[in-house]
Amino acid sequence: MNESDRNIINPFGNDKDFAGCSIFGMMNLEGKRFGSKDPVRAISNMHERSNGLGGGFAVYGIYPQFKDYYAFHVMYLSRDAKDKTDRILASCFNIIYDEEMQTRPANVVDPPLVWRYFVQPKKNRPQNQSEDDCVINAVMRINTETGKAFVFSSGKDMGVFKGVGFPEDIADYFCLNDYQGYLWSCHGRFPTNTPGWWGGAHPFNILDWTVVHNGELSSYGINRRYLEMYGYKCTLQTDTEVLAYAVDLLMRRQQLPIELVSKILASPFWSEIDYLEPKKKQALQALRQTYGSLLMNGPFSIIVAHHGEMIGLTDRIKLRPMIAATKGDMLYLSSEEASIRLVSPMLDRLWTARGGEPLIGRVGDKKLIEKRAKLEVSH
Repeated sequence: MNESDRNIINPFGNDKDFAGCSIFGMMNLEGKRFGSKDPVRAISNMHERSNGLGGGFAVYGIYPQFKDYYAFHVMYLSRDAKDKTDRILASCFNIIYDEEMQTRPANVVDPPLVWRYFVQPKKNRPQNQSEDDCVINAVMRINTETGKAFVFSSGKDMGVFKGVGFPEDIADYFCLNDYQGYLWSCHGRFPTNTPGWWGGAHPFNILDWTVVHNGELSSYGINRRYLEMYGYKCTLQTDTEVLAYAVDLLMRRQQLPIELVSKILASPFWSEIDYLEPKKKQALQALRQTYGSLLMNGPFSIIVAHHGEMIGLTDRIKLRPMIAATKGDMLYLSSEEASIRLVSPMLDRLWTARGGEPLIGRVGDKKLIEKRAKLEVSH
């Protein structure tokens, strides 16, 4: 991409806007699927929070005909990388179906070849290796051994679609109007300290976990080194990648509830812990001492999603915005109230997230959202 093209895509040049990036999540609490129209409208309404160097969507419930198989979305920067990836996949999985992903001309920059595979782990896996761990091992191998191939989605009955462009351009490029899902998370990117490229766009994914992030993690180095001890490889040149792997490690592998995970990622200050009653103080001290390397330092607001659940979380002093709302069976999380109002003008509830406190929506558990809203409603 030459300099004139770069200035068209990024009119801000090399300037940084540390308040940039937009996030939006929309979930039907009854698990009913809906199309891309409202999610795309909502994230597009925050156009000025991004600069065309990244946009993306995670959609859950989109592959009902292949729901029992892992869906790999892979971007290729060279034909040789595809040949290497095909060999890795064939050695680990039964490939049920694969195809070049449907795209159409849109205002995106230097699109790579994107391919979709539906796979089933082979039964002759290493002893005690679960199917999920088999998938993670394959993802890490592809991302590190092929040179120019990157897996950007690897869960069941869900998919990530992302690239270099504004979110509405990415939606157009990947033909998202052809998909339906019960949960959509969306991102408009304004890169600060990391490059704007296809693999670095959000959402970040591993298995069915996805993360969209507004902010900056100054703790990336120590977070990365900690996760590498557990076999995760950070190859996508963006700090948010560690959030996706940390959530997988803590919630899937170590089976910790989000209430504890939030106290690891956005731990209270030591000065706050010192004034708690003894049992809570002891528990939080233990978390800080055990998981200090997974504390996410810096300003952030994130939406974490996986099947049946959408979670909003901000840093402990809330340096990035997070607005939540409900209307009937719909839960909304957003950087801005205006985007929620655009797709749902009349809301049942609207409130602002508390710093370091998770906002949780679960399919079939509307009462949980209402209870949390009563505690945190701002107007």
